[in-house]
Amino acid sequence: MIARPLTLLLGVAAGGAWGWWRGSLPLTLGGAVLGALCWFLWDMARAARLLRWLAASDGDRVPRLSGLWGELMERSRKRFRALEQKAQGSEARLQDFLSAVQASPNGVVLLDAQSRIEWSNQTAAQHLGIDPQRDIGQYVRNLVRHPNFGAYLDGGNFSQEIEIDGPGHRPTQPRKISLQVHPYGEQRQLVLTRDVTAVQLADAMRRDFVANVSHEIRTPLTVLSGFVETMQSLPLDEAERQHFLGLMSQQALRMQTLVNDLLTLSRLEGSPAPGASEWVAVQDLMQPAVQESQGLSAAIAHPVHQIEVVTGPSMHVAGNRGELFSAVTNLLSNAVRYTPPGGRIRAGWRLPGDGSCELFVEDTGPGIASEHLPRLTERFYRVDRSRSRETGGTGLGLAIVKHVAQRHGGQVKIASELGKGSTFSIVLPPTRLRKDSAVA
Repeated sequence: MIARPLTLLLGVAAGGAWGWWRGSLPLTLGGAVLGALCWFLWDMARAARLLRWLAASDGDRVPRLSGLWGELMERSRKRFRALEQKAQGSEARLQDFLSAVQASPNGVVLLDAQSRIEWSNQTAAQHLGIDPQRDIGQYVRNLVRHPNFGAYLDGGNFSQEIEIDGPGHRPTQPRKISLQVHPYGEQRQLVLTRDVTAVQLADAMRRDFVANVSHEIRTPLTVLSGFVETMQSLPLDEAERQHFLGLMSQQALRMQTLVNDLLTLSRLEGSPAPGASEWVAVQDLMQPAVQESQGLSAAIAHPVHQIEVVTGPSMHVAGNRGELFSAVTNLLSNAVRYTPPGGRIRAGWRLPGDGSCELFVEDTGPGIASEHLPRLTERFYRVDRSRSRETGGTGLGLAIVKHVAQRHGGQVKIASELGKGSTFSIVLPPTRLRKDSAVA
């Protein structure tokens, strides 16, 4: 390494000039060659410094160079800085894109040409039961072992999506995942997944609902048709004719009740939740409902039921008066229909101590087995279908009660024991309650 190349070069040049002045040609040429060699070595040293800077990972320690190598270094440094800024911008956009894909409700999996996982978002990992970090590079067939999926990949026809069982799938708790492959790039594949469990359950509920409605309406229609045919084809005396007309009236009333309940459910599902602008006194809800239930008991039970009103603290509820009255009436109607004649029914309201309010109906009926309790609020679900039809029930009353409670921010609680009766409660939140002194 030459410490002071410029001084040495000047010395050699001076020696060559002295040789020329003394008339010695060899000395002159030697000095010139030595000077050129020194210049070359000095230039190579600067080039080596530039190369070391280019190869170093620390781009901030810039060597001090002049001349051509200094200009080349400065231009390279500016170009590197521009490329680095561009790479940082591309990396930021890529991270934004990946973050957006991570937030997608649909699953996304990228596969290479050999169907190995290159990348997966968290949603797809949950849908397919894979680990988005640990399973990178694994063959997707080894992780998703559903036979339909393997046949789908082998077939190569990806125009339609397929459905497979999701992780944790059980007959009592089904989980279905819809999956479709989209080829892209050089034999790569994009797999999109989505959870369709809720959609399938809704479709199943819709089919069951239509089937139940059809069955419930077909039965009274069949009875009516039979009575009409009988009255048209057979000579009947006045007593027989009145008997058949009474039975026909019962079936027509049953269909009318069913249609009214269906319309009530449709209105509850299709209208916005009631606000807090209307305040209803709880006593004004309970007293008329109890009077209606006493009339129903007098019509269908002999002896009549003992119906008692249990008054709680004087208070008001924020909500829709008609909906709340319908819910309480349905609870009392069920109690009257399913409690043996002469049984005892208690209806009222109370404060359990957590700030909420319970509108409750207790009966001394036969009770309900525990396995039926979670499904009682389903539409058309009956513990005893024959008993329900005998008492004129439609199977929609508790479904209406549940919708009313949910629309008021509450819930339905059911407690029952075989042979000891049942208690049905509508629990309303504190935000829907006001003491009378607080109501303007």
